[in-house]
This record gives sequence, structure tokens and C-alpha cells, in this order.
Amino acid sequence: MQKKTVMVAVAILATLLAGCGDKKSEPAPVAAPAAVTAPAPAAAPAAPAAAENELGKSVFGKTCAMCHAAGVAGAPKPGDKADWGPRIAQGKDTMYKHAIEGFTGAKGMMPAKGGSANLTDAEVKAAVDYMADKSL
Repeated sequence: MQKKTVMVAVAILATLLAGCGDKKSEPAPVAAPAAVTAPAPAAAPAAPAAAENELGKSVFGKTCAMCHAAGVAGAPKPGDKADWGPRIAQGKDTMYKHAIEGFTGAKGMMPAKGGSANLTDAEVKAAVDYMADKSL
């Protein structure tokens, strides 16, 4: 009976990893810079964060949502403060490392780059930021 359970678990895991496609994420479109005749307003520094948030949202929708939207294999759902709280408490560097390199813990496993080797580290970090920010 135990062998059958292990075989079923391996089959489910293989199916999940196969579903984490190698879709190439398109970089967020960059608007043409506007001609500046006066100093930039105080709100200008927020623009890069918004652009990165859009990148994170895009990567999440194309790759991460396959597991994180439903909590597959222990993946924390964005907005679930109970699941994200301990991860956020470890710091962003740890979350980035686990998302980029992969991680297996008590609650489940995270394949490296969500199983999409074509993602850049910056895209993975943007997706982590997007999910963590929704969970604060």
C-alpha cells in the first residue's frame, strides 16, 4: 500500500512540474520617455516600482499562478497572510533565493524559477514581490 501511495505522489508531482511550462515571459512594455522641461515631480520615484509590479503581475499570471492561485503542492496563495507571514519574515533575499534556486520545506516544494528556466532572476524577483505585497 505504501508503494502505491509513493507512486501516486510521484505521478502527481511529475504532472505538476510538467504543467509549470517553459513559457517565455515578455518584458513589460516601456513607454517612450516624455520630454522633460521642468524638474520631475516628487512622485516620480514611484514609477519604477509600478513598472516592476506590472512585470511581477505578468510573470505571476503566466507562470506562478499555475500553482500559487490554488495552493498546489503547498504553494502559498497571494493574499494568504497566514501562509506568507513566516516567509516574509525571513526577508526578501531568502524568498528570492528559494524562488530562483528552488526549495523543499515542511509545507511543500518550490521548483527553481517555478519550473520555467527561461525566466530571468529579475522576473522571478518581481513575481515574488508581487505575491508578497498582496499578502501584507
